[in-house]
Amino acid sequence: MRHLKSAPSWLRFLIVFLLTIAILFRFFNLDGKVYWRDETYSSLRISGYTITEVKEQLFNNRVIAKESFAKFQGANTEKNLNDTIMSLAREDSLHPPLYYIIARLWLEIFGNSVTAIRSLSAFISLLVFPCVYRLCRELFNVPLSFGSVAIALMTISPIHLIYAQEAQEYILWLVTILLSSASLLRAIELESQDKDELTKKQHPDIFAAWSVYAIILAISLYTFLWSGFVALAHGIYVIGIAKFQLTETVRNYLFASLVGLLAFMPWIIVALGEFFQFLISGETVTIQSSLMPMIPFLLMQLSRIFFDINLSLENPWSYLIALIFLILVGYAIYFLCVTSSYKVWLFIITLIVVPALPIILQDLSAGRIRYFIEPYLIPSYLGIQLAVAYLLSMQLENENALRRTIWHTIMMLVIICGLISSKVNSQAETWWNKGMNYNNLQFAQLINQSISPLVISNSLDTNYENVFSLSYRLEPKVRFLLVNTQKIPKFSNEFADVFLFNPSNNWREVIEKKYHFKTDIIYGDNYYVWKLTKPGNLHRSDMPLNHKLSANL
Repeated sequence: MRHLKSAPSWLRFLIVFLLTIAILFRFFNLDGKVYWRDETYSSLRISGYTITEVKEQLFNNRVIAKESFAKFQGANTEKNLNDTIMSLAREDSLHPPLYYIIARLWLEIFGNSVTAIRSLSAFISLLVFPCVYRLCRELFNVPLSFGSVAIALMTISPIHLIYAQEAQEYILWLVTILLSSASLLRAIELESQDKDELTKKQHPDIFAAWSVYAIILAISLYTFLWSGFVALAHGIYVIGIAKFQLTETVRNYLFASLVGLLAFMPWIIVALGEFFQFLISGETVTIQSSLMPMIPFLLMQLSRIFFDINLSLENPWSYLIALIFLILVGYAIYFLCVTSSYKVWLFIITLIVVPALPIILQDLSAGRIRYFIEPYLIPSYLGIQLAVAYLLSMQLENENALRRTIWHTIMMLVIICGLISSKVNSQAETWWNKGMNYNNLQFAQLINQSISPLVISNSLDTNYENVFSLSYRLEPKVRFLLVNTQKIPKFSNEFADVFLFNPSNNWREVIEKKYHFKTDIIYGDNYYVWKLTKPGNLHRSDMPLNHKLSANL
């Protein structure tokens, strides 16, 4: 492989422009999109309260206002940082505590608003750009335009913009992946130097490099458990370039990985303790997992790395767009494998394949894949972007003028796609990643039209998370009546409109019978919402509510 030159002046100017745009988009309209259930879950964990405490204090058959949710959605005086950690340890040890610790400290300074918590992810996302450049430097060991092109792709990538504005740990995880990968390559490079050239001063550098890798690996594990598969990809890469021999580099990698794993051992013990407690209790859990076709999903996620205007799988244009980017990515991987050193392409291929393989294999027999697994593919997104960046950077300096012009055009089209995506995303009030709460804003607007609305729900399944999410969009006049399991709610006639939020059919029918109401479904997409009305006694507000909502069914 021939070495590339440093980035030309026009590319450096383009990078500055795109970085500026990327920063603006990351901090624009942070509170504009739906604050969905997974984000409310993050806020709950940051608060230090447990789900059990939420159900005891809120789901108690009493009418409450939306202000009652506040203390469970961020830093508060009743709970401290230790409570934040312990809430995860007791109820969800599969979420390591690092992000929640950082977020707790952040919110204690800047407050509990949606803008405040999402701004943490936005600031963390700015670290992605120097980190990806450092990774590219280590991958080729010389200053290349490759790193500049990679930054260009990262700045306008729609998939990274999404997680840069999410109150979750995923953008921090991306930073740790970049840092651990760069530190691994740095350690390997020092190991590969001619032993005769090593001085007494360089030997400590090798030890320091592997120590840094061990530390960052531990940090990555404390951020997201799927880091274990990134470490596995690193291990396959190290063993592969050693040609399956137990070299000094392999031994050092295994030792550094072991140190990182031992540093993570306290949380592993917590996770195992929760698992065995679950087995001993004999409890059963029902997981409702929506599925979608695997191939269309993977194609859609591939295209969303570069172009995303919130198209659904049902939209025929989404398949055409996905096909175009599939061709680009397929050729980029082919070009990478035939023109680069095996130390380069093996690293990128393992980063793409290994973390994604468990997800695909788990659902392969059904031919369908679960919703909400998109963040687990972040390492694969990164590997694909590195492959495309390599292709573009090589072709931008092609000796053939015509080919060089064609690839300049392709690169600009990719950048334009990213800019269009960022523009559309920044002005949207919801996005595909909001899952069940995608239409919360629309539904909340209809409830807010009522003079005196009451929302009734119970604590079954994930209702408590969805109610929290909905509350962010409701006006202070809205009241909630939340009950534990499926107890019969008690309410008076003072409310103009009464809504049942995602009730089971049996529970809804019992309520109908007890209060002599009839129920009309007014929303039925990701969850179901029914309106209670007395037969022959409809309020005037019913007509516009039912009319507008029926258009969405």
